[in-house]
Amino acid sequence: LLAEKERGVTRVLRGIATEGRRPPRADCVVRSVGPNGVTDVGTVTSGNFSPVLGHGIALALLSPECRPGDRVTIDVRGSELAGRVVPTPFIAKR
Repeated sequence: LLAEKERGVTRVLRGIATEGRRPPRADCVVRSVGPNGVTDVGTVTSGNFSPVLGHGIALALLSPECRPGDRVTIDVRGSELAGRVVPTPFIAKR
């Protein structure tokens, strides 16, 4: 536990909203495009289509550097799905 505390957090749970109706699925790789090119930043833990929001949503374990608003791509069975990191919950409480 001390080693983990010294090393710090390596992954954080973040929300992702996709563009379009196609949902990301568990275990899909999440990538970010930055100044150093394309890098793997995490993995989707769960995802589905949201009928209320009208697009796909997912929870993913991402690098702590990924912040809400960052653009990402998700590798879904060999094709890229565009999305962005969003705060959770996906829908505000009433």
